[in-house]
Amino acid sequence: MIRLDRAELARSRMDDARARLERCDLCPRLCGVDRLAGETGECGTSAGLVVSAISLHRGEEPAIGGTRGSCNVFMTGCNLHCVCCQNHPISHLGVGRECSADQVTRRVMSVLRSGTGVLNIVTGTHQIPALLEPLAAILEREPSLTVVWNSSGYERVETLRLLEGLVDVYLPDYKFEDPTVAASIAHAPDYPRAARDALLEMARQVGPLALDPEGNATSGLIVRHLVLPGDLAGTARVLDFVATRLPGGTAVSLMGQFVPAGLAIDHPLLGRRLTREEYERACELLLELDIETGWIQDMDWPEDAREIPDPHI
Repeated sequence: MIRLDRAELARSRMDDARARLERCDLCPRLCGVDRLAGETGECGTSAGLVVSAISLHRGEEPAIGGTRGSCNVFMTGCNLHCVCCQNHPISHLGVGRECSADQVTRRVMSVLRSGTGVLNIVTGTHQIPALLEPLAAILEREPSLTVVWNSSGYERVETLRLLEGLVDVYLPDYKFEDPTVAASIAHAPDYPRAARDALLEMARQVGPLALDPEGNATSGLIVRHLVLPGDLAGTARVLDFVATRLPGGTAVSLMGQFVPAGLAIDHPLLGRRLTREEYERACELLLELDIETGWIQDMDWPEDAREIPDPHI
């Protein structure tokens, strides 16, 4: 069997992916709208590429881009409606502009000339059919590029298979474990089930985290989890799923930087910062579950990440 290179693989999937927009079923919402005719569903976008920003970014986990950063492509819109979204203008208000595939390709190539070898596509699930064209062009020029898929975790397995062989590193959130909480915060009671199925599929595709000699991710799965006030996220159950259902070596990025944002500022449960004690308890759970690969954050400087300490020392 002849193995297609990644650029050819992306092009081979473009027509099938675009056809799914006629009755859109890309994400678990299953809106069924005709995005090819300009209709919009939960994500708020039709069939074109709508991009908020393409820039060199240094704020991800240390393994994503290392000291060179990553070329982040922030897609406009989102299939979730989290009241505490840190990117409220992009996800909720549709801040961004429609771009051609060529415009996206040229801008990404310009950023890649800075020296980064990482393309980090942020919240792109609802725009996969449009993204495949520039992705093919970029991979044709940079075949060794590390492609990161940075998502909310609210995915369909069938849609993730459009990305198989194209994505090197999956960087999903695992936001909530309780359907009632997911319904209240993200208007998606099926989020926990969808996220679990998605994580298992991502792990099947790319396996546990693999690093090059410089500590940069070359492939694998990194699960992000933002600890919420009052344990609304169900952190213990989230971490237990990672420890017991995903391959050993799956990395966890345990985030403690929650602050009220967007619609959460006056929220009765989310209208306060996470406390140090709440975050430290979550870190203890990591050690109890022997999750040794990944990063925790310093609560005084939440943008800084450090490796999970060896629980046996």
